Amino acid sequence: MFELKPLSKGAVTAALEKAERYRLLSEAAEAESICRDVLAVEPDNQLALILLVLALTDQFAHGSAHVTNEPWELVPRLRNEYERAYYSGIICERRAKAELRSSGPGAGAQAFETLREALNWFEKAEALRPAGNDDALLRWNTCVRLIRERGLEAAHDDRSSPPASPRPPRA
Repeated sequence: MFELKPLSKGAVTAALEKAERYRLLSEAAEAESICRDVLAVEPDNQLALILLVLALTDQFAHGSAHVTNEPWELVPRLRNEYERAYYSGIICERRAKAELRSSGPGAGAQAFETLREALNWFEKAEALRPAGNDDALLRWNTCVRLIRERGLEAAHDDRSSPPASPRPPRA
């Protein structure tokens, strides 16, 4: 019925600036759309790929099912090994926060496992980071603080082993 109109190559820079602005305004779907328009004319545009990963993961908070795996599909398209590790950590961190907001049974334990995965990615990114770039360290610290503040821990399987510190029986 309606056809998408292609973005001109000369408009890419301004479009990406708009995508960043829309993300800051919490309009992730609009930022996503712009990134898709940019990638239609420049499929390897690294900033558009990064902004699309961020716009998609912004939508985790709203339970947008259509974005669950797509950020992971975009990561291999990033040319830089540091960025692949760093944005993999971001995907995990944001997924964990969405899991915590779900408040379903086992949400805390699931979020803990997802945050542990984020920590692994951030540690890998730390080893690859350019001089003077401590972004992975900042994200690491955010995850650790979230684990501590929420008292998150791994799930305990009652059938295989008791919790680390069992509660005393009630009198």
